[in-house]
Amino acid sequence: MKAWPLLFLLISPWVNAITLDELQQRFTEQPVVRAHFAQARTIKDLPQPLRSQGEMVIARDQGLLWQQQTPFAMTLMLNDSRMVQIINNQQPQVITAQNNPQMFQFNHLLRALFQADRQVLEKNFRIDFQEQGESRWTLSLTPQTTPLDRIFATIVLSGQTYLETIHLNDKQGDVTEITFSQHRLLPAALTDEERQRFAAY
Repeated sequence: MKAWPLLFLLISPWVNAITLDELQQRFTEQPVVRAHFAQARTIKDLPQPLRSQGEMVIARDQGLLWQQQTPFAMTLMLNDSRMVQIINNQQPQVITAQNNPQMFQFNHLLRALFQADRQVLEKNFRIDFQEQGESRWTLSLTPQTTPLDRIFATIVLSGQTYLETIHLNDKQGDVTEITFSQHRLLPAALTDEERQRFAAY
């Protein structure tokens, strides 16, 4: 089962987002964002979607902590130097620029993408941002650079005050939908437990 952890770095609230510059400013204003996620991956040859859910934390100065709870336990931590994944308390898998340059580049691009870095967006994607009325919006991204263009056909993000859904349409014809809820901005700093989890990886 594929995981697209970095796609959740856009979890940050905004209202009346009109330009990419405004999005980027709002993202950087949020030191810590927490949310519940539910993911459904529809694969052509399977009769039912693969479903998972859990909790995530995005800390501006630390990175992403993705904690899947069902159907099996998986913890993933991402920062500027490495990505660490642990499944069912097994040995951690660590990806860095040294041991897997392509995957590290892919993760780095996605992290920059979901920080709404306008320069990175314009370099790597064809962008279609639309207001939907009542403060709702849709951001459609078509990859134009490798490795993103080898994996995704389109990435569509939508929401209102917060990012609410991400649709990933991959080149194999499979679709992943991630829904976010229960967004929490407080406490504005990491708790002791969250800080320990980031430090542990």
